[in-house]
Amino acid sequence: MPSYLCKIGTADGRVVEKTFDAAGREQLKENLEEQGFFVFQIRLQLFQFLKQADAQRGKLSGRRFLAFNRELLVLLRSGLPVLQVFDALLSQMETSGLREVLGEIREEVKGGSMLSDAFAKYPRYFPHLYVASIRAGEKTGDLPVTLTRYLEYQQRVEEIRARVRSASFYPVLLTTAAVSVLVFLILYVVPSFTQIYADAKVELPFMTRMLIGFSDGFGRIAPLLLVACVILYFSFKGAARTSKGRLFFDKGLLRLPFFGQLMRDYALSSFSRTLGTTLASGTPLVPAMTMSRGTLNNRVLENEMVSAIHRVEEGTALSDSLQRSGFFPVIALRMIGVGETTGALDEMLGEVAAYYESEVERRLTLLTTLIEPVLMLSMGLMIGAIVFAMYVPIFQLGTAIG
Repeated sequence: MPSYLCKIGTADGRVVEKTFDAAGREQLKENLEEQGFFVFQIRLQLFQFLKQADAQRGKLSGRRFLAFNRELLVLLRSGLPVLQVFDALLSQMETSGLREVLGEIREEVKGGSMLSDAFAKYPRYFPHLYVASIRAGEKTGDLPVTLTRYLEYQQRVEEIRARVRSASFYPVLLTTAAVSVLVFLILYVVPSFTQIYADAKVELPFMTRMLIGFSDGFGRIAPLLLVACVILYFSFKGAARTSKGRLFFDKGLLRLPFFGQLMRDYALSSFSRTLGTTLASGTPLVPAMTMSRGTLNNRVLENEMVSAIHRVEEGTALSDSLQRSGFFPVIALRMIGVGETTGALDEMLGEVAAYYESEVERRLTLLTTLIEPVLMLSMGLMIGAIVFAMYVPIFQLGTAIG
């Protein structure tokens, strides 16, 4: 069903733009007029699936979310009432899923709803931690302060994610290039030389015959391998969506050499920073742990954290509960124990997060430093072996002629 962008006037004198799905322009106009709207303009939205990508995905990118909240924070600090803050945000925002959501939030706040309650109705746009920070700011009367604290947390998280992405980009790119070159040599270059040698009727060395046999066999089964890879990918993806499949997959990830510890450090840094930020906003410990549990992003660790949360509810100290979970290192437990004793748990959790973020960066640096020469050496040796195997008969033939 096509989508239309409509500029309509409401009964209270406001002019708004909203997107509607309808079978036709005239039918949509009649329906809007029957609802009491005055229709100024109806415009067909071409390629709506591209323009409304955020609305269809139901979430915002990290950068866009940070940009929106920075604007919101500046307007709140200026002393404007909440409704005028939303009017200012909406006036400079292009038509998008976020704009429609903010317009609905404005109407709910105008109707008497709390800002946090209005945000909580759209969890795919605004995460639970964000809503909790807004609610804590409303209770204490220092919303700009709690929002600033949340933005600092979110910016730090985005920085760590960006470093992880940038560290993994080059190895993935290099591996893709190496595999592409090898497939091209095996499927196109080697068969060309094979035909030349067949026409020349020369005796080929064992290495060349082995490479030609491999190329011929790979060329025959390549379509089947492609189909099998596609089937395995979707089967694996479907299995990973089930509870047992995801648990099995996450358990295997943690057992990987080097990468397993890297994932543990990243999970610990994310959990510690989230928990510290949530506690600093005034949220009690158990709800804060519950909200922070999802940042572990691993079913095995999340299940252990659920047990730790139950122990805290029964009265066990946080450091003791985490120690019994089995995946918190001793140094982190000692720092958390000191934070509990001194009453500065949120600050100490920030220190724990900073420590393990540095560990993640160190491991990523080590990974990129080691994997680049290994990949380059492996690619060079494989390509060199293929070229050598195909050119040896030519060298032999030239020697025989000479």
